[in-house]
Amino acid sequence: MAQQAGDRKSRWLVSGPPLLYLIFFFALPTLIMVLASFRSPGEFGGLTPLVGEDGVLDLNLESYARFFAESVYAEIFLKSVVIALVTTLICLLLAYPLALVIARSAKRRRDLLLLLVILPFWSNFLIRVYAWMIILGPQAALARGVNWLLALAGAEPVSLLFSPFAVLVCLVYVHLPFMVLPLYANLEKHDQALLDAAQDLGANGWQRFWRVTFPLSLPGVYAGAALVFIPALGIFAIPDILGGPNDSLIGNLIKQQFLETRDWPFGSVLSIVLTVAALGLAGLAAWVGRAGGGSGEAARRA
Repeated sequence: MAQQAGDRKSRWLVSGPPLLYLIFFFALPTLIMVLASFRSPGEFGGLTPLVGEDGVLDLNLESYARFFAESVYAEIFLKSVVIALVTTLICLLLAYPLALVIARSAKRRRDLLLLLVILPFWSNFLIRVYAWMIILGPQAALARGVNWLLALAGAEPVSLLFSPFAVLVCLVYVHLPFMVLPLYANLEKHDQALLDAAQDLGANGWQRFWRVTFPLSLPGVYAGAALVFIPALGIFAIPDILGGPNDSLIGNLIKQQFLETRDWPFGSVLSIVLTVAALGLAGLAAWVGRAGGGSGEAARRA
């Protein structure tokens, strides 16, 4: 009994602090946001009193009805999902070969390459975003080169800054390390003997990749996709700084409702929709990852 009590106490000492952290900084704020979504906005922002002068509780579904009645909000949400999906796909296409090169490099070179991947985290996020204003500015070498090529083709010059292109490029730049690191962690653990066995059985390099390496790397692909897609779905700083008037995403709309319009109930509704969508997609990724893990195990046995 004393041993069981000691084990139970040890488990609580280990799991208690993270559990309390999640309760105070995720569960309680989420509960407050849910309750606020059923309230009415105050005359000067915020929320009206929970109990009115007539003694009636101020609880209604007006904010939810507004979200589902006006199609513009669904369109912005759908655009945010598309942008996040495109960002995730581009990050995967860029990160996979890089992670594969790092995983198959010598240890000394591998450490240097990993350092270069995480090096952007050593500077402030906003500084890195503002740096792209210089890179994509109208007087920058990149914009001049692009417009010179367009002039040769007889096309009109374009502005790279304050455009969907600028938003997408910066989203990929910011989230690329979050795709590289899970892929590297997975690829680095692959058994070279499996590739040697496939080669002995007559498989060429392309077949070895698709039949052995890629199935085994699917858990890393799903983890990286979740780490990129979920933050890209709710981000607002990049569209605010680099986007144009038509490049607002769901995160920008939520920020606008809380800080500018001061319609807290509707901002809460948008936040709940975003949270539910993110959790649902994370659950889908976990389910697909488990299925992919089965495929990887089959590839390992084969």
